[in-house]
Amino acid sequence: MRILVDADSCPVVSIVEKTAKKYEIPVVLLCDTNHVLYSDYSEVITVGAGADAVDFKLVSLCQKGDIVVTQDYGVAAMILGKGAYGIHQSGKWYTDENIDQMLMERHLTKKARNSKKKHHLKGPAKRTEADDKRFEVSLNKLIEMYIKDR
Repeated sequence: MRILVDADSCPVVSIVEKTAKKYEIPVVLLCDTNHVLYSDYSEVITVGAGADAVDFKLVSLCQKGDIVVTQDYGVAAMILGKGAYGIHQSGKWYTDENIDQMLMERHLTKKARNSKKKHHLKGPAKRTEADDKRFEVSLNKLIEMYIKDR
């Protein structure tokens, strides 16, 4: 088992590394050339800045039993198909039971956005300590579940 992180602008990299160290799980951080990452613990893979380059590299590296941290529902769907576990930076797990609904909501939201002439949508709320704690607890539970099921 490894933890693969779609690390472009990912706010939970330090939490992933701290948790992975506790369980002695290797971590791979993937980013594009627009983001420079360094780590004393994780392997860092930098790919070209092309559209979805990091996503495709992550999916190609992913193996059954890996844990993938991503906020991209499309990537989540592909890694679930490979038998990996997925977790969003909010702490929500991607599962075979919820991924279709998430993809549909993403599609409908994009369709609604594109139908409006003005795009005055607010970005995500500022990340809080509670958000970080929620992610950390959820990641620990996911790892514990994996270890128990082995």
